[in-house]
Amino acid sequence: MPQPCPPFPEGQPPRFRSTVHGTVFAGRDRYVDGLHEGDEVRLVADPPVQDDPEVWVHLMSGEPIGHLPPDICWWLWPWLARGGIATARLLRVRGAEVPSWRRLVLEVRCSVA
Repeated sequence: MPQPCPPFPEGQPPRFRSTVHGTVFAGRDRYVDGLHEGDEVRLVADPPVQDDPEVWVHLMSGEPIGHLPPDICWWLWPWLARGGIATARLLRVRGAEVPSWRRLVLEVRCSVA
């Protein structure tokens, strides 16, 4: 029997849009050219041993392409770490002509009870 999702953080939106940060570090930018609007991506919560845990954006094949902004991570990470479920889809994919933190915009949908 599937586990129920934990209570959703009060006052936070269960559906929102976000930019993806960190796409140009550690060679992650090599994946951006292969992305398309509408592609599904995975959200992965850092292990709890991190000082400031983040929520990472991964390709469906598993490669990390960046992370959500800190102002989202501070409330979304604990919920995901407790078993919350969120899906994400790319809404906008841009190239090197725009600042790196604006190249990918995604929509996140959190499963709430």
